[in-house]
Amino acid sequence: MAKDHSENYSHASNHDATYTLGRTSHETTRLIEQSRIYGESTRRLCKRAGIAEGMRVLEIGSGAGDVALTLAELVGPTGQIVGVDVNAEILDTARLRATEAGLQHLEFIAGDARTFAFSDKFDAIVGRFVLMYMADPGEAFAKLITHLKPGGIAAFQEPEYTLYPAFLHPNTPLMNQLITWILDVFAHSDAHLNMGIGLYQAFVDAGLPPPTMHLESPIGAAKTWAGYRYMATIFQSLLPLLEKYGLATAEQVDVDTLAARIRQEVIASKRPFFLPLHVTAHSRLPT
Repeated sequence: MAKDHSENYSHASNHDATYTLGRTSHETTRLIEQSRIYGESTRRLCKRAGIAEGMRVLEIGSGAGDVALTLAELVGPTGQIVGVDVNAEILDTARLRATEAGLQHLEFIAGDARTFAFSDKFDAIVGRFVLMYMADPGEAFAKLITHLKPGGIAAFQEPEYTLYPAFLHPNTPLMNQLITWILDVFAHSDAHLNMGIGLYQAFVDAGLPPPTMHLESPIGAAKTWAGYRYMATIFQSLLPLLEKYGLATAEQVDVDTLAARIRQEVIASKRPFFLPLHVTAHSRLPT
């Protein structure tokens, strides 16, 4: 069984967590694949939050640019998207994708948005799966929303790994093992496993009204479901740290056959496969 990983996010050390999934070219590909799985929930979050045409939006942790591309579509050519990521190299991919899409109202900046001093305030700030890696998510969130105008929108999406053990079952030993490995490798990296539910505290501690929140998870059991392959890409990115922390070997994970083995277990057990759960939250600064 998995360990208890239900600690409050405020346990944080004074340094950011190791980015558990690495900075490789494969990780860039995984991020693009991730958006195919989680993209619709991100779009729903942004629309529910009120992000609309003409807005100027700051996006945190842009990665390969998927969230920024979605935002660019929502704000239209009269709006502006500024994407920030600490990984300068991956932003080359984001810029190329924006150029190929013919989007000129998109700008990407390498650096830490917590320490930036932008000349103008933003109508909205958006982040997907970023606060969980920050040393003190509440402090980081409070700094990030200083970039907002009065009445500005904060919309964030974060994983909630503490609920994952609920899906352990005697008939799904492979799924059980994958969940345990995921929980353990993220815990070793100092990531905040309960950042999804922790969004509520981050919002209210920063002086925002209680956010509107939703809990979601991609779940599937069809033979052709893309989630099987996506889980294999997650483990290809996780593998270096799984080995570093002594949690699993490449032979135990066997990435090349993982998607097929997950699918076989789903069909045999008649239990659908859950990808990591996540929480969306949005609110507005007081005017």
